[in-house]
Amino acid sequence: MNENDNKITFNASDVLLLVKRKWKHLLIVCSVAFVASLIVSFCLPKRYKSSVVLYPANSTSVSKTLATDENTEKGLLQFGEKEEVEQMMQMLQSNDIRNRIIEKYNLIEHYKIDPNTKYLYTKLYDKYDDNVKISRTEYTSVVVEVLDESPDTAALIANDISQLLDTVYSRMQKERAYKALKIVENELLEQEAIVKNISDSLEKLGQLGVIDVKSQTEMYSEQHAIALASGNTSKVSELQSKLDTLAKYGGAHNMLTSQMKEEVQILALRRTKFREAKIELEQDLPNAFIVNKAEKAEKKTYPIRWLIVLSTVISAFLLALIVLAMIEPLKKK
Repeated sequence: MNENDNKITFNASDVLLLVKRKWKHLLIVCSVAFVASLIVSFCLPKRYKSSVVLYPANSTSVSKTLATDENTEKGLLQFGEKEEVEQMMQMLQSNDIRNRIIEKYNLIEHYKIDPNTKYLYTKLYDKYDDNVKISRTEYTSVVVEVLDESPDTAALIANDISQLLDTVYSRMQKERAYKALKIVENELLEQEAIVKNISDSLEKLGQLGVIDVKSQTEMYSEQHAIALASGNTSKVSELQSKLDTLAKYGGAHNMLTSQMKEEVQILALRRTKFREAKIELEQDLPNAFIVNKAEKAEKKTYPIRWLIVLSTVISAFLLALIVLAMIEPLKKK
């Protein structure tokens, strides 16, 4: 160690010399740190880790894929992409799943948290977040990792989180699908009423003898001319009455017939939409592919005793070395 203009500098030889001179002190410090860290490491509770690997399912509409002739770029059996991964992670981290897990496994008692403590749920949620980790992998999958002092509980919680994913998805989808079904159903009923009114009007015109204006007009005109030529006055009068009826209601019949074609096409579309909405409401397909289910861990994950002891001893050695290096020049001064 050299002192020059009140500045203290150190080099490797100084450090080695200090270690050589103070090795007993350093040995005592390291020994104490070794024993203390060893005791602490054995006092720390064991924690076991279980994990589930999930791939998101494609978000393609079930009704459009199975119930229609539309061609979709993505099939129901394909994995989801980045957008679906982000959505699945949000679902897995949702309050709904977290609260169900907390309630099912009574985590307040399981984590040994005093129910009367201040900020109970803040502490509970922090503990939950420490033990439940949800992360995305480089292969566009999601890993749910659960740490717990019980290997059985860790595996059960991890598997339940993956299963609750479908429950949350289903609840959200069915709420939306039910409302959509009601909207489409109302439109379908209204369209059926429109078609029925037109059909009733055409039926009444049919009772008056107006069925096919064009062909009937041609036929009655031809028969009327023949009756005139033969001098059959009663037949002429009967045919003239029919022609007058066609002239009176023919325009309305043609308009209703044309309108009927349009409204029937709309009705067919409404029925298709209703069928699609019903399929969306009733579908119960899984929203994720479970690659690996969580299993009971045979070996603990934490604490790693040798690492705790080693890091503690090294830290104590370095700290003691720094303190001694700071004391030495002060003694000389």
